[in-house]
Formats: sequence, structure tokens, C-alpha cells
Amino acid sequence: MNTHYITSDVISIEDINQIIYEGKQIALSEEATLNIEKCRAYLDKKMQNNEKPIYGINTGFGSLCNVIISDENLSKLQENLVKSHACGTGDEVPQEIVKLMLLLKIQSLSYGHSGVQLQTVHRLIDFYNNDILPIIYTQGSLGASGDLAPLAHLSLPLLGEGEVYYGGFRQPSHKVLEKMGWKPIILQSKEGLALLNGTQFMSAYGVYSLIKVSKLSYLADVIAAISLEGFDGRIEPFNELIHMVRPHKGQINTARRFNDLLEGSQIIAQEKKHVQDPYSFRCIPQVHGASKDAFDYAKKTFKTEINSVTDNPNIFIESDIIISGGNFHGQPLALALDFLGIAVAELGSISERRTYQLISGLRDLPPFLVSNPGLNSGFMIPQYTAASIASQNKQLATPASIDSIVSSNGQEDHVSMGANAATKTLKIVENLERILAIELMNASQAIEFRRPLQSSDFLEMFLKSFRDEVPLVTEDRILHYDIEKAILFLNSFQIDDVE
Repeated sequence: MNTHYITSDVISIEDINQIIYEGKQIALSEEATLNIEKCRAYLDKKMQNNEKPIYGINTGFGSLCNVIISDENLSKLQENLVKSHACGTGDEVPQEIVKLMLLLKIQSLSYGHSGVQLQTVHRLIDFYNNDILPIIYTQGSLGASGDLAPLAHLSLPLLGEGEVYYGGFRQPSHKVLEKMGWKPIILQSKEGLALLNGTQFMSAYGVYSLIKVSKLSYLADVIAAISLEGFDGRIEPFNELIHMVRPHKGQINTARRFNDLLEGSQIIAQEKKHVQDPYSFRCIPQVHGASKDAFDYAKKTFKTEINSVTDNPNIFIESDIIISGGNFHGQPLALALDFLGIAVAELGSISERRTYQLISGLRDLPPFLVSNPGLNSGFMIPQYTAASIASQNKQLATPASIDSIVSSNGQEDHVSMGANAATKTLKIVENLERILAIELMNASQAIEFRRPLQSSDFLEMFLKSFRDEVPLVTEDRILHYDIEKAILFLNSFQIDDVE
């Protein structure tokens, strides 16, 4: 099926990955359409006879919440909100993440607690299906009153304001609307607030990072197994008996995966001269496993979030009440993103240590994994590169969520800083891919010094695929190109099961 229908059914990160990967169009189900229409009709009726202030509907915003807005200015209020809050700066948000933001905003509005017009949601769907992607900036959100600035930029094109990417070009939104034969949306009461309140910037970054992490976690195990072979490491630390007496799920699964990856290997089966391996090899199940458990926690948090209503106030038709609360606050995501970033950084940290061990001239391996060391520097400097990136990740892994700066004249006196956690976590994830690529270069080089012994069938197949892209190093050459090819290899490698 080429269309994904937005419903109230729980959507998973795997579902989102499939929607994106298969290039599906999206559409509202009958259920979602009815939810949106009923909520809007309720709000319109409520406002006809209402004389009380309702936050964000007939009042100002933030610390201006006590300013009452007249009925004739309710639409203008929402338009002003979107325009005034579009204060983003910095780098542009990657287009893949912008598309995710559109999808997640549509999902959140579809539950019928936000009061938006049906045509507003349809226009967001039009943007998604036609790859009309608003230009959004990475800096500007405190991750508390929702991702206000990024979501304002996401919403500007609804009004014919701001800029979008369409057809591969950056264009003014109003020109694209004209090309498509669409008129700008005239926002009604509460709509601007429904669009801007929400956690879709943080959520999109988190989902995107988790999709990448799922694959990289698997590849970290595969590459570490090749390093273990190249280092002539021992299999005993992966024995199930060890892990059943300390039964952390990630630890058990990592050990089990290594036993599967190394099954049938002549290298791992040969008699060893050494009694123990360094921690970066011996403690792979404990370290990789702990990161896996952290990934599971983050995944659970984001699954809840992307199936939630995160704007404010929330409308409850059955209870005949509109409640102003704080579902926009990004604290759950900020903590999960910081935890995710730390766990990813640790995979990079232990990977770099394995690279260091491989080039150290130990266990019958030549210094820097090259023939005629001295004349050749071999893999000396790629380890520098990996160490530099691993160090940067440690700096980036400093939690953003421990900070808070008062805003809006003290009304918003605690913020999550989850947006900063989101952007830096993605940087950590991208850095991990580079560190693993460098480890793979070293591991694939080291294992050649164990020939004619063979590794397992799977690892030999993996190595052959890698060697088709990155040849063996026999003498010094420019390794920058090898690193870039190794990164591309990991990026393009397809994995069916990444659990």
C-alpha cells in the first residue's frame, strides 16, 4: 500500500521508518477527519457564547496571558503569533527531519484535542506529499513552550510566508502556493497556538537519531567482532553463563549476537597465547549492552511522545472543558535525548580504544598495521582522527537538560533545553558512524595478518563487501579517501533485522 492513513492507532518508530523508506503518501482516515471536525465545531460553538478568557484563544501568549483579545481580532492574533515567533537562526534543519516534523505534527493534530481546521491539516499533508519542505533553523527552541521558533517556521508557508524547498530549489512560499493553485490558510482561533505548541522538532530529531542508532548499534557489534578476530581475542567473555548471572537485556543480547557472528570462525577457535583481553574487547557485552538498554529507554519515550497531543490548551469535547496545561514541556524528551547521546558516545569511546589496541604492535600485529613500518606510517593517523571525534562526542554528551533559563518575563520559568539536546545528539550519532568506519578500516587490515585462517562465513562476506569499496593498504596512501568510502559503506549497508 502506497498510502499511510493517519489514525489513532499507535504508531511506532519502525512504522515511521517504513513510511519514510518506502516513500508513502499520507492521508487522514475517516476517524481522524471526524476527530478534527468535531473538535473545531465544538470550539467554534464554545466561542460564540463565551465571555471568559481562555488562554491562547482569546488572550495573549506567555506572560501576556492576561491580555484579553476581542472577537474580531482572534484570527489576527493567531497570524501574529506565527509571524512573531519565527525567530530561528543557525544551520538549516535537514530536509529529512523537516519532513518528519510535518508527519508528527499532522499525527498530533489528528486526535481531535487541538481545535484546528480540517483544511489546515490537509494543507500540511499537501506539503508532506508534494515534498514542499519549509525552511527551519536549528537554533531558537527552549524545548518548553513547545518548539516555538522551529514550528513557527514550519507553519509560515501555510500563510504564504517564509521559504520552502520545492523541486530542489529554495523558493518563497507564496510563489509555490501560486504554482500549486492554493490560497493561504486564514487561521482561526487557537490554530496558531496548536501549530506552534508541540514537541515535533525534538521528536523528529529523536526519531531520526533512533533510526540511525538502531543500525549503528548493530554495525558496532559486527565491526567489534572483526576487531576481536584481528586482535586474536578470546570467545570466553561472551559465554552465556557469565551474562545469565548478570541478566541485563542488552548485555545478554550482545553476547548472543557475538556468538552468532563468530560461529564457525577458525580464528576465534585457535588456541590463544594470552589469558585475558583488554576491557575494550573483554567487556563488549557489558558496554555495548548498556548502550542498547539506553536506546530501548529512549525508544520507549519517543514512542509515547509521537502518539501524544503536545499543544496547549487541550480540548476535551466529552467532558465539555478546555484545559491549559503543560504537555508542550520537553523534559521527557530532553532527558531521553541526553541519555541517548551519552550511550552513543560510549559506543564511539570503546570503538576508538579497540582501534588503538589494533595499531599498537601487539599479538604479532605490526605497528600501525602496515608492512615496513617506519617507511610507512600505516594506520597511525586514522586513530588520531577517531580520538579527536571521540573526544568531541564526550564534550557534546554533556547534558543539555540540566540547564534552564527563565523566559517570557518569568511566566516560563523552567525550560527543558531539549532542542539543544536533540541537535547535539544527532551530531554524536553522525560522529559515531565516522569512528566505526575508522575501526572497520583497522579491523579489516588487522585480520589479514591472521591469514590463512578464516573468520565466520558472515564476517568474511561482510569483509569482502567492504574490500570491494576499500582495498587493503600495502603502502602509505591518502587515507582520507578510505575513511570517506568506509563511512559511505556503512551508510549504505542494508540490514534486515536491527533488533
